Amino acid sequence: MNVWFRQHRFAFGAALSHVRKAPGSFLFNVLVVAVALTLPFAGVTLLDNARPLSEELSVDPEISLFLKTDTPRDQAQALAPQLQQILHGSHAKVSFVPREQALASLKEKSGLTDVIETLGDNPLPDSYVMKLEGFASGADAARVDGLAEQMRALPDVDSVQVDSAWVKRLAALLGVLRLALLLLAITLGVVVIAVVFNTIRLQVLTQREEIAVSKLLGATDNFIHRPFYYTGALLGLCAGAVALGAVALALRPLNTAIAEFARLYASEFQLTPLPPLGMAALLAISAGLGLVGAMLSVQRHLARLK
Repeated sequence: MNVWFRQHRFAFGAALSHVRKAPGSFLFNVLVVAVALTLPFAGVTLLDNARPLSEELSVDPEISLFLKTDTPRDQAQALAPQLQQILHGSHAKVSFVPREQALASLKEKSGLTDVIETLGDNPLPDSYVMKLEGFASGADAARVDGLAEQMRALPDVDSVQVDSAWVKRLAALLGVLRLALLLLAITLGVVVIAVVFNTIRLQVLTQREEIAVSKLLGATDNFIHRPFYYTGALLGLCAGAVALGAVALALRPLNTAIAEFARLYASEFQLTPLPPLGMAALLAISAGLGLVGAMLSVQRHLARLK
C-alpha cells in the first residue's frame, strides 16, 4: 500500500512539474475548458433553483364550473348529483361555492372592498370547484378535458374552466429543458475531452525523449502514464472550479434583476448557488472528463512511440 501511495504521489508531483514548466499554456487550456463547462453548470444551477418551485405547485387539475347568474339556489345545488355522476370513477372533491361566499373571498383577497360595494348587487354567480387527484399523464389531461366538455352540456351552466393546466405545461417545459441540458452537456463534454486530448498530446510529443529514456531504464507503462493522467484530471478540476466561480459571480446581477421582477408578485425568490454536494459532483465530473481525455490521448500517442 505504501508503494502504491508513493507511486501516485510521485506521479502527482510530476504532473505539477509539467504545469509549472508551461503555466501559460495550462491556464489557457483551463480557460478554454471552463468556457465549455460554464453553460451546462449554469443550466444545472437554474434547474436546481426551479425544482423546488415546481414541486411546491400542485399539479392536480381543478375544474371550476360557473352557473348563470339568474339560476335559483335550489337548482344550483341540485346540480351536485349530476356532477358526481360525471366524475364517477375519479378521485374528486366537489365543493359548492355560493355567490355570497365568492364575493366575500374576493373582497378579502383583492382589497377592493369600496370599489366592489359601488357595484350594488352581487355580480358573481354560484359555482362549483372540483379538485381531481391522480391526473398526471397526457392521457389523464385528455380525460379532464372530456369531463369539462360533459359539464358544459349541463343545464344552467355558463362556463367551465380547467385550472392548473399551466402547471402541467411548466412541468413539461422543465422536462424539455432537462433533456436539452443533457444533450448540451454531452456535446460540451466531448469538447472538453478533445481539448484535454490535444493538450496531453502536445505534452507527450515534447517529452518523448524523456519517455524513451524512462523505458530504457525499465519504467512500466503505468509509471509513464500516471503523470499525464493527473495532468488531465487537474486541468478538468481547475476548469470546473473556474466555471463554478463564473456562475456564482453571474448570479449577483441576475438576482438584482430577478428581485425587481419578484417584488411585482410579492415574492422574495433568489437564485442560489448549488449546495456543496452538487458542486463536488460537478467538480468530480469535470475532473473525470479531463482524465478520460488524458487516457485516450496517452494510450494512442504512446502506442505510436513504441
